[in-house]
Amino acid sequence: MRLKNSSLLALIYSSSLLLILADSTRPPFACDSSHPQTKSYPFCNTTLSINQRVQDIISRLTLDEKISQLVIDAPAVPRLGIPDYEWWSEALHGIAYFSDYNTGMRFKTIHAATSFPQAIGKEARAIYNAGEATGITFWAPNINIFRDPRWGRGQETPGEDPVVTGKYAISFVRGIQGDTFEGGKLGEHLQASACCKHFTAYDVDNWKGVNRFVFDAKVSQQDLADTYNPPFRSCIQEGKASGIMCAYNRVNGVPNCADYNLLSKTARGQWGFNGYITSDCDAVSIIYEKQGYAKLPEDAVADVLKAGMDVNCGTFLKNYTKSAVKKRKLLVSEIDRALHNLFSVRMRLGLFNGNPVNQPYGKIGRDQICSQEHQNLALEAARSGIVLLKNTNKLLPFSKAKTTSLAVIGPNANASDTLLGNYKGPPCKIVTSLQGLQNYVKDIRYHPGCNAVNCSYALTDQAVKVAKGAEYVVLVMGLDQTQEREEFDRVKLVLPPKQQNLITRVARAAKNPVVLVLLSGGPIDINFAKYDKHIGSILWAGYPGEAGGRALAEIIFGDHNPGGRLPVTWYPQSFIKVPMTDMRMRPEPSSGYPGRTYRFYKGPKVYEFGYGLSYSNYSYEFLPVAQNKVYLNNQLKSPKIELENSNALKYIPVSELGTERCDKRIPVTVRAQNHGDLAGKHPLLLFVRREKGSNGRPVKQLVGFQSVILNAGERADVEFELSPCEHLSTANKEGLMVIEEGSHFLSIGEKESEIKIVL
Repeated sequence: MRLKNSSLLALIYSSSLLLILADSTRPPFACDSSHPQTKSYPFCNTTLSINQRVQDIISRLTLDEKISQLVIDAPAVPRLGIPDYEWWSEALHGIAYFSDYNTGMRFKTIHAATSFPQAIGKEARAIYNAGEATGITFWAPNINIFRDPRWGRGQETPGEDPVVTGKYAISFVRGIQGDTFEGGKLGEHLQASACCKHFTAYDVDNWKGVNRFVFDAKVSQQDLADTYNPPFRSCIQEGKASGIMCAYNRVNGVPNCADYNLLSKTARGQWGFNGYITSDCDAVSIIYEKQGYAKLPEDAVADVLKAGMDVNCGTFLKNYTKSAVKKRKLLVSEIDRALHNLFSVRMRLGLFNGNPVNQPYGKIGRDQICSQEHQNLALEAARSGIVLLKNTNKLLPFSKAKTTSLAVIGPNANASDTLLGNYKGPPCKIVTSLQGLQNYVKDIRYHPGCNAVNCSYALTDQAVKVAKGAEYVVLVMGLDQTQEREEFDRVKLVLPPKQQNLITRVARAAKNPVVLVLLSGGPIDINFAKYDKHIGSILWAGYPGEAGGRALAEIIFGDHNPGGRLPVTWYPQSFIKVPMTDMRMRPEPSSGYPGRTYRFYKGPKVYEFGYGLSYSNYSYEFLPVAQNKVYLNNQLKSPKIELENSNALKYIPVSELGTERCDKRIPVTVRAQNHGDLAGKHPLLLFVRREKGSNGRPVKQLVGFQSVILNAGERADVEFELSPCEHLSTANKEGLMVIEEGSHFLSIGEKESEIKIVL
């Protein structure tokens, strides 16, 4: 996200809840008792439908007032008792703020919010109920696929897999919007509003002079169908998101925010989206000023409103919409359409129902902010997300009773801000890695080793001396926002050279093999450490939030058995030969193009997607099924089944099967057993692959994942349900989802089970 002459959108969303105390010139809440003359209007009548109420508001607005509402800082309309509203808020890791922008949250009597590895919605509503926010629409989550390891904003996303990303989107949106509040009985009422972004095929920020504002992503219909768009479909159809953000970039020549097929035909028409669509910041002006897609400013305004966009982050619509109407490039009815979506969301948030304290979410108060429950949740999320990548000779966990001294070395060891990642707010209470470890060992020797993660000034000799004096060494290294961030993509996949040298020299000088902890949003080529006998254990923690240091210490000393898995493939440095701007997912052997992500990439890896060790060993077993054949050939609309050209495989389009057959469920039961000495929370990842992996089919595809908590020696049966249409289909070159006849192999660990599709 970006505002004119500034670098906005510092990753996963745009900016955050404008926290402004109500002044005497406007009512703090619309339709309240302080304005009896407006309470009589139909739009204040809560017994009417939202559609009726919104139509009444729009009918009372002048053209100038209508246009004023099409931008994110929508002004008040005092004569109707309508307060101002700020559409732009952030919540990637909890409630966020940007002190440099007027549109950001301003913590006044509320000074902090829980900083999670990901977010929660109750605290947002609590701030609004306290009267300290003029917006409760959050531009989160970021559900773009982490396609390229160099992407600076990949840290905002849940990873490279469309199934994981889709499930994450559903959970995130439901948590923000309050889907589970009081059993979901509130229906259309919103606790807060979530916005899935950036729609679509957005994952290049600024790489070797190519920036997101002018980039034209060349994407095949096949890749759109099974990689880039599925998370947004899940976000809309299952998550019921009330917001979408259209991305800066063009896709196959058309700016996302001006693409009718994308916004209206696909999102609203095919997927049933019912909410508002915002531009990324200044995206409308860019269509005219940088992309040259629109010849005149008024053309850009007409393009986006006709395409289905509703609100502009920036001032372009405020400046040029009236002239677009006068020049007959735009009908007022298109403005009304956008206003209907905007006011509908504000209605669903209860912002035209009087004092929020008297509303369904009115009892969510200040005690929800930084509550112990939320801080415990932040800790649990951090524990679950940390991945053990190496543990030679069971170096970890360290003994709490026998460890006499510990050297903690590295520029990230005591760096609190690094733990929070981007789009962050002030945390309730933060524990660095050093502070977490100090709770376990009295004799702690700390040294930063470098002035910063880039190690432009390294203190290697001093760090080596500290390491030599301790029984064990923990190196806390990696990246931070100076190395990967919004508007800044990486060009290398290795650690800064002096940092790598520091790690190697300290490891060789230490009395025992060292523990290497990496903080980073994106993958790193650490082959040097993977194969260094002096480095006994490696942990990757991402950017784990306010409780990250405590979670790391608990894992290092065995109070938590790690079970995290990598959400992205870790590529070697040689991958940088692949242009970041090549959007193809599938490999092309004739040209040497290796493809992308675990689903298609054919090349060397440092670590695979889904990789992660534990202090326990686990075994898996597929339990027998009564029927491993699925028949889908009855009463199809098309009696003739088509053939794939190259392999002559029978297939049928999913659209031909109908609801009854797509609703079929294939039960799969996996028995998992913990063979270790420690209890553990263990994730089970269920993949499927075709017998033949050609014709653009994925090498394999994740179709289900669940976690099970097992005590030492305990076993449990975990049930999965597969849908043939959802889990066993693949996209053809035209972007049509099809199911092929033949064998599909389910796998978990090294075990496989066959399912046959009969057409």
